Amino acid sequence: MSLCETLGIEYPIFCGAMARISLHELVGAVSEAGGIGILASGGMTAEQLREEIHKTREITQKPFGVNLMLQMDNIPELVEVIVEEKVALVTTGAGGPAPYIPTLKEAGIKVFPVIASVKHATKMEKAGADGVIAEGQEAGGHIGSVSTMSLIPQIVDAVDIPVIAAGGTGDGRTVAAMYALGVQGIQAGTIFLASEECQIAQSYKEAIVEAIDTGTIVTGRKAKDPVRSLKTPMLEKFLHLEQNNGSFEDLEHLTVGSLKRAVDGDLENGTPMCGEIAGLITEIRPVREIIESLFTEADQVAKDLTITK
Repeated sequence: MSLCETLGIEYPIFCGAMARISLHELVGAVSEAGGIGILASGGMTAEQLREEIHKTREITQKPFGVNLMLQMDNIPELVEVIVEEKVALVTTGAGGPAPYIPTLKEAGIKVFPVIASVKHATKMEKAGADGVIAEGQEAGGHIGSVSTMSLIPQIVDAVDIPVIAAGGTGDGRTVAAMYALGVQGIQAGTIFLASEECQIAQSYKEAIVEAIDTGTIVTGRKAKDPVRSLKTPMLEKFLHLEQNNGSFEDLEHLTVGSLKRAVDGDLENGTPMCGEIAGLITEIRPVREIIESLFTEADQVAKDLTITK
């Protein structure tokens, strides 16, 4: 059975759960357009999550999911809401979901952990996950250390459950490439930042459109918590301090609340998380147009592909 048949969707695309961004407006639009939106529950109370689920259902009756950031201290309460509300899918990050997988699966909810290594992919398969989202370091936000092109085929070879590729998908060519590596679907975030339905500030969207191939920056490597974002004056200052052994207090002072600042439009002092693929994005479009053009182009690329000796 294909991923689309399993999840009841038209297009095999997940909208990545971007903190403070993947809320009902964007999630509902992605699901209504035939993909599957994922609510970012990090920082929410159980009732806030329930409200976001209800608001999403006002936009669409199609399947959507919830992401659990497992370092949060209210995960059991969030899981209870997810089960009660009969959400179709759960993705997870920042921790091991094994304690929650049986409860979710008993409720008929599919579980797709986000992982960044073969080791964690095989561990999640043994824990009962329905699939894994393999994220390469090209992605925006928190990243691993291996590139998508190298990571995906190794994970596909290592597990027997569906693999979803995340990091580096921004047009039909990149989607076709991921399918050539053996995946059953993709997860994308950056391309949806430049959508009409995304609720970030217009200046953030325009910065995505204006970004070039070298327009992102990775901070936090020394602390083993790397994050990829668009370059901003604050993040370049952070990187300089980090590379020159700046104090934890100085670094924290720069970044506390910086994602919210970016979402609200402060690109001088914010952290506008974004993947390397931003250099391919040239305009702000409706979600439906983004998804349909992505797969129309991917189909054509696949048909036109020839290997010559």
